[in-house]
Amino acid sequence: MVLGIWAHVKLTSAYGKYSQVPAESGKTGAEAARQILDQAGLRNLRVEEVDGHLSDHYDPSRRTLFLSPDNYRGRSIAAVGVAAHEAGHALQHQNADALFNLRMQLVPVTQFASFAWMGVLMLGWFFGRTFMAKFILIAIGLFAVMTLFQLITLPVEYDASRRAKEQLLRLGLVRTDEAQGVNRVLDAAALTYVAALASSVMELLYLLTLARDRR
Repeated sequence: MVLGIWAHVKLTSAYGKYSQVPAESGKTGAEAARQILDQAGLRNLRVEEVDGHLSDHYDPSRRTLFLSPDNYRGRSIAAVGVAAHEAGHALQHQNADALFNLRMQLVPVTQFASFAWMGVLMLGWFFGRTFMAKFILIAIGLFAVMTLFQLITLPVEYDASRRAKEQLLRLGLVRTDEAQGVNRVLDAAALTYVAALASSVMELLYLLTLARDRR
């Protein structure tokens, strides 16, 4: 929990700072993403605005890159950095990146596991001590899927940031001296995934301990 709070504070601080620093190119996040996609031959992939704060994401099923209003319209270093990161996911999809594809395949299973594991534990408590150990094992299996998803997500996110930084510099969307700001924003964003993985691992260890104690 502490790691998650720290990661959120780092992201809020870095994004807040560099969302106030205009990019010398004068490009909006949407324009930067569009240029990266077009250069990669992804002219049919849409870039659209979506409600919310830092709600930016790439939807591979809809072949659409969604940017929050601040990043879609913003002309800051933070805006073009976040937009480029999401474009990086589209490049992973285009290149059939193995980890990206694996994460995409795990999404429906992970969504099911994310609400089912707690229900399984509750059923175990309802049926009593006799069945509790078996239900805990099922919950561990479901939570292990979620942990695996977080584990795969981490390198996928770091790779998307790496691609973003390369494209921003190669296309002249940010200058070399502006790259430091992009790095700080994207590195802070990556910390949130580190925190999510750490939290998932700790919860899984707790369930394993619970299963051991129920033997």
